[in-house]
Amino acid sequence: MTDAKQKILVCGDVRGSYKQFFNKIDSTNKKAGPFDLVLVAGLFFSETNNDELIAFKNGFKNVSCPTYILGPTNEQTHQYFESLEMDENEICSNLSYLGKRGLYSTSSGLRIAYLSGIESTDSDSSAWTFSKKDVIAIRDSCLASKNSSDYRGVDILLTAQEPKLNDNNGSPLISWLALQIKPRYHFCSLSDTYNERPPYRTPRDQTTQLDLSTRLITLASITNTTKSKYLYASNIQPVEKMRVIDLIQKTTDEIECPYLKIEFNVELQQKSQQQEQSQFFYDMNSPDPNQTRRRHHQGGREFHEKKRARQTFDQEKCWFCLSSPDVEKHLVITVGENFYMALPKGPINENHVLLLAINHIQSSALLSNESWEELLKFKDSLRKYYASIGQVVCFFERNYRTSHLLIDCIPVKKEIEWQIKLAIEDKAEEYGLQMETVPNLMDPTDLPDKGPFFSVELPDDSVMITRQMKNFPIQLTREIMCSENVLNAESKIDWRECKISKEDEIEYVKQFRLKFGHFDFNLEDLKE
Repeated sequence: MTDAKQKILVCGDVRGSYKQFFNKIDSTNKKAGPFDLVLVAGLFFSETNNDELIAFKNGFKNVSCPTYILGPTNEQTHQYFESLEMDENEICSNLSYLGKRGLYSTSSGLRIAYLSGIESTDSDSSAWTFSKKDVIAIRDSCLASKNSSDYRGVDILLTAQEPKLNDNNGSPLISWLALQIKPRYHFCSLSDTYNERPPYRTPRDQTTQLDLSTRLITLASITNTTKSKYLYASNIQPVEKMRVIDLIQKTTDEIECPYLKIEFNVELQQKSQQQEQSQFFYDMNSPDPNQTRRRHHQGGREFHEKKRARQTFDQEKCWFCLSSPDVEKHLVITVGENFYMALPKGPINENHVLLLAINHIQSSALLSNESWEELLKFKDSLRKYYASIGQVVCFFERNYRTSHLLIDCIPVKKEIEWQIKLAIEDKAEEYGLQMETVPNLMDPTDLPDKGPFFSVELPDDSVMITRQMKNFPIQLTREIMCSENVLNAESKIDWRECKISKEDEIEYVKQFRLKFGHFDFNLEDLKE
């Protein structure tokens, strides 16, 4: 993995001063750039007039650096988020709205937790306020892909409102969130003053064995009259790529964590309520009615749906970790050092199998070199087996709305191999997805690092990838392979239509083991 640092700019409130903002970004980018991205902590739109944006939206002017903004902080600015016809959160080229709250991961591995608006005065949130449900959801998103003690924090927490400190009227919910997710940098802006406090260190807890440091930085507005600092530049190496010794390195000016003495609402101290989940072997491609999209558009208006807090998993509770008591062992075909092969519930055909990580890991992009090499051996063995029966295979991975690495391995007759890419392109056009094609996967860094993605490894080793996960069709894998031009089995798109009895599952596994045994490198290792 690359150790390259990411150059970022963070700006305070813009409040419609677009000319000043974009000119400053342009000049800074030319002098000290190029910068990888710009973040706006606070209010971006004017409450009254946003006509200066029209030239950018119409393409007459360009935004020189990818820029991400937070949502409204009052009712007056909310109207502009309602009326803007954003395409995939894009206001114009290189200018995007992050959303109300969530975790954004860049392709370089930078993890940015964000929270728009101000703290609500009651238990519910509005389009420009947030509640305890929002901060719990962000906390759960940040922790979801981690085991119980290896959490390293996030790189950035971006909020409009300040956290509650001993000497201000900030948000206690933001203080609690910062204490939970442990950002290396926390930027905010609504106070309209610049203040870079000495770093504070959060003591280790049940999520991590590391004492992690945070820098809290408040930025003035771009129009402040005291010439206070409103633009902050930094070189950040993603925490997931840092050496532990660098991550815990102390400085001489560190102070005590300012949130330890705050008495938080007792409900925040309790574990967030866990929702019922279905066994992934059963329902690997079915929509989850409880988990919703970040946003959807209707008539040019943007609606925020209620979103279930993402769950935190460990090896005892994850359905797919081989050590879990809930794994249906009769579905397991063969087991390696880091991966195992299993029969899915509702297989499309008798040769449809799954490759799953034995231990809890979210996606192939996070694999160690050793695990990656074993995954390649599994894929190569399957290719050889399928070739022996006149078939080719596609490997599908969906790193979205799941927390455990799973790869769908679906074979088809070699004669229709050429139809697969066309089917993918047809479905991509149908759902408005942009698919990038790369020659092959050489190592985990070829995949989007730390962010959601969908990838298809074709029989010719080329790979089609999209990170465009908004409104992503959860059953896309089965839709592609069951389409008219491939398997012509649209009735099998829903796995429930393909369910077989436990007795048949046992027989499927038995027969696959017999046929695959000659190609199973795990059996060869046992012989040695």
